Amino acid sequence: MSRFLLFECAAGYALFQADGVEEITVEAVAESAADFSRFSKLVKQVAFQPFTSGEQALEEINKVSEGALPDLLRNFLEMNIPQMKSDKKKKKLLLGVGDDKLASVIQETAGLPASKSTVIVELLRGVRANLHKYIDQLKEVDLDKAQLALGHAYSRAKVKFNVNRVDNMIIQSICLLDQMDKDLNTFAMRAREWYSWHFPELVKIVPDNIKFAKLAHAIQHKGALSEEHLPELEKITGDAQEAKDILDAARSSMGMDLSDFDMNQINLFTTRVIELADYRTGLFNYLRKKMGACAPNLTALIGELVGARLISHAGSLTNLAKCPASTLQILGAEKALFRALKTRGATPKYGLIFHSSFIGRASAKNKGRISRYLANKCSIASRIDSFSDTPSDVFGKLLKTQVEDRLTFYDTGEPPRKNADVMQEAMSLAGAEGGKKRKADDAGEKKKRKKRQSDAGEAAEEAAPKKKKKSKEAEAESTPKKKGKGEAAAAPSPAADGEKKKKRKKKKKKKRKKKGAE
Repeated sequence: MSRFLLFECAAGYALFQADGVEEITVEAVAESAADFSRFSKLVKQVAFQPFTSGEQALEEINKVSEGALPDLLRNFLEMNIPQMKSDKKKKKLLLGVGDDKLASVIQETAGLPASKSTVIVELLRGVRANLHKYIDQLKEVDLDKAQLALGHAYSRAKVKFNVNRVDNMIIQSICLLDQMDKDLNTFAMRAREWYSWHFPELVKIVPDNIKFAKLAHAIQHKGALSEEHLPELEKITGDAQEAKDILDAARSSMGMDLSDFDMNQINLFTTRVIELADYRTGLFNYLRKKMGACAPNLTALIGELVGARLISHAGSLTNLAKCPASTLQILGAEKALFRALKTRGATPKYGLIFHSSFIGRASAKNKGRISRYLANKCSIASRIDSFSDTPSDVFGKLLKTQVEDRLTFYDTGEPPRKNADVMQEAMSLAGAEGGKKRKADDAGEKKKRKKRQSDAGEAAEEAAPKKKKKSKEAEAESTPKKKGKGEAAAAPSPAADGEKKKKRKKKKKKKRKKKGAE
């Protein structure tokens, strides 16, 4: 049996022949790879197909990594393995490759038996180490540079080709948002405890942490608080009575006095807490916009925060779309699931979707049913968001109404609408929205065209009079002026008359000389 080895690298495709290696062990191959004289007897070079450019190398390696057989590779194999043309001789061939996926593709498309084994992998490792010795024109330094360049280009292309749209920004935003909620809670509690040594009554009047930090930053020393500060306090609290209660409590407070040095530290800390709270608000608005652009249907169905947590836990929107509804239902409750499977107890009914308002509104006996139904609708919404070309929240809104109808059905027994009718309505609404967008786009394009045409016409009109003026001036210069009827002919100058008389005299002299000679 003829055994060939296919080695693909950054420089091109190389084909080697290694007959009689069936009985060789992996250790023997590894020892021979260190000595090129021994290894070259074991593995002989058949052909080498170099890549013409870096773009071609990137294109070929992308096809190979995606599980496709490039035309260049197929032609290279057919040209250098003549036994491939006959079906009988094909059975006596075996092509060794370093990837199982590539072996199956070659076997399916080209019909050439291909396989991967530990001996083949060790032989290819030896080929990689000694490739520059097989090919004289290929230096080891050049091969390393080509591998580095191809690696950078391949990684850059993978980063640019992001099929998950912009969900990586959503994943980072929701992780940062959850972390900031924990940190803000810790910092705000520290600010309450610290400032309460000076003004303990404020904790009972203002339970909100961020509002407490703002008031501590505005009040500072309670002894300096007067009725002049009431508008500022009312602006922070939003309640005039609450502002008066703060003023009355400050006048009769039992807290200890603080020095300016200590109060300055509290003031700096409350300033940082307020800035973090403002940044948290801006980050939430950013997340809302990103979710509306990336997953509008999932956002309309279950909300920005829960939808973003589902995407983050799944890894991407595409991974979430690939999950079945049963997996999406318990996403985030993996520990409880495996603990239940280990102890043979009750499996969890919900994971991250528990934070949705629908499950909170359902009764205790219907929580599992509504979570299963909600997971089904979330799976549909995520698939629409992931694989649709034109993002729209029409399906998400109607899926939300379906969940609402299911809740009322569990409470009152009123039958909900059929799913087929709802989907038909969603399709019609989505088509109408798409038509409106197309019309708006067409109208915008028509306006742009008209503007361009009008601008071009104005420019042509401005250029036309200038050309006419220039042509008239040129005609006037080239054509002589015609004499008018009343105009007299210009009189000849005396110098011109004298020249004419001289010419006549010369002619008469010449005629006389000719007659005298005759």
